[in-house]
Amino acid sequence: MAVPPSNHPCWQRLASGGLSKLKTQHLGTQLLTKRIERSTDPMPVKVAEIQAFFTKWEKVLPSEVAQLSSL
Repeated sequence: MAVPPSNHPCWQRLASGGLSKLKTQHLGTQLLTKRIERSTDPMPVKVAEIQAFFTKWEKVLPSEVAQLSSL
């Protein structure tokens, strides 16, 4: 499964709290989740950061990428 395109609604859902529902054992993903939850950045900045992270780590995190569209 590939990372969803930037206009996919999952990115907004993830940035507004959905990321905490992601099932992962990957430390980097867990740290990203906590940082996004505590961040006061505007929504577009959070969305861009989450998408960039999963685009970069797509091959290492196949199970997490498969969950993105359903969260």
